[in-house]
Amino acid sequence: MGVMQDLGLNAAMLAEKLAAARVLVVGDVMLDRYWFGDVSRISPEAPVPVAKIARSEERAGGAANVARNIAGLGGKASILSVVGDDEAANALEALLVRDGIATSLKRDANISTTVKLRVVARQQQLIRLDFEDTPSHEILADKLQEFAAIVGEHDVVILSDYGKGGLTHVEEMIRLARAAGKPVLIDPKGDDYSKYAGATLLTPNRSEFRQVAGSWRDEDTLTRKAQDLREELNLDALLVTRSEEGMTLFRAEGALHQPTLAREVYDVSGAGDTVIGTLGLALAAGLTLPVAMSLANAAAGVVVGKLGTAVCTQQELLAL
Repeated sequence: MGVMQDLGLNAAMLAEKLAAARVLVVGDVMLDRYWFGDVSRISPEAPVPVAKIARSEERAGGAANVARNIAGLGGKASILSVVGDDEAANALEALLVRDGIATSLKRDANISTTVKLRVVARQQQLIRLDFEDTPSHEILADKLQEFAAIVGEHDVVILSDYGKGGLTHVEEMIRLARAAGKPVLIDPKGDDYSKYAGATLLTPNRSEFRQVAGSWRDEDTLTRKAQDLREELNLDALLVTRSEEGMTLFRAEGALHQPTLAREVYDVSGAGDTVIGTLGLALAAGLTLPVAMSLANAAAGVVVGKLGTAVCTQQELLAL
């Protein structure tokens, strides 16, 4: 049996529910640039490979990739973020508009849009170059004002924290969203989760959770640490994504584990975006958290089989 059958979901009815669901994504957006080429020699200037570039690609990354995943699954995604007033921002906005995402990108002339440039040869990443700045206080305050104005128009809020400064007002955003009766899902960063207190759900990966809670020897220790953190932060749930071990959902009712559904792991970059995007859309569509987790696990299994920041389409999900 497939995932859809196991969950007792009708594909046509699910597609209809997803199409009506509205998710607001807020956080750090970036432009992922890929330069693809071939390496046939070592530079005479230094012991490094020389890549002859044959083609390039641009993709929306960071929080923008979360929005792409929601749109790819047939949902209504809005993105609120800060970018520079530059060519990279224009390229990023064009990509988002092309995918049918409602964009509100606050332009800050004093910063550069975050860009991650990857040079890839023979399906191997040779180097990644990052360009990034921290947004100004005035632009962030303007973004917070707009968040307060539009949060009520959405069913679920996703805060995607990549540690670039776009979620400086995360505590106030959580407060505003919860006051409006909207679930708040957060992809966290750093070693201080106190700022995320009161959110509905956090989705740290295994290494991120270890950074906050410390290591564990067995499942019982992991469960205790996860439940302690969930209670300390007053969360409804905590979802720890565990790479090849699958993912585990911790709620007051207990822990629920699902093994990975990935058939082939080609590239894990962006998998966390797929997980939280699918979770948020499924909850916005009225599905339960365990069902949303199953769909997110299935979607992540599709994405890790693709190169770079990729999405799981609605057709791919419904076919599972």
